[in-house]
Amino acid sequence: MGTSRRISGAAAAASALLLAAALAACSTEPEPSAVPSAVPSAGTGSAASSPSIGNAPAPTPTPSMVAGGSAVENKAYFDLVGKTLFASAASANGKTIIDTLAAAGFDKAAMQVTPDRTSNGGAVDSILFSVRLGGQCLLGQRGPGGFSSAVQPALADGSCLVGKTRPIDW
Repeated sequence: MGTSRRISGAAAAASALLLAAALAACSTEPEPSAVPSAVPSAGTGSAASSPSIGNAPAPTPTPSMVAGGSAVENKAYFDLVGKTLFASAASANGKTIIDTLAAAGFDKAAMQVTPDRTSNGGAVDSILFSVRLGGQCLLGQRGPGGFSSAVQPALADGSCLVGKTRPIDW
């Protein structure tokens, strides 16, 4: 199959145990044993134990906001928010982007966004947006190729984007 499904840790363990029992009935090989593996808990930076059977990958935790964390620590969550937004609204405007990031927990006062319109009133091909976290910036772009992001150091003046940005005054 070309697709994979994500299964919760408990469901994966139960499925694996059923499969192991069925295979044990057909084989003289000993059944595989569960080996715990560390999986980071979302947002805490600590590890939680999750069973892993054989070579089955451990479930990937859903990214969450790391309060007080760096841009690097929050990039996966920033990406999740951006990908989710643009999957449902591929041509979201700057206000929608900023409002979505703010609703997800990012500080609106630390954001920048480029205009939605060109100087002569036409639609722009892409919108750049950013969130400053300490001395780093989460940079996002909505363009013809979809959503992309990066982490870069803040500029010398503390901003993240070069060029004209629009006021976030709503």
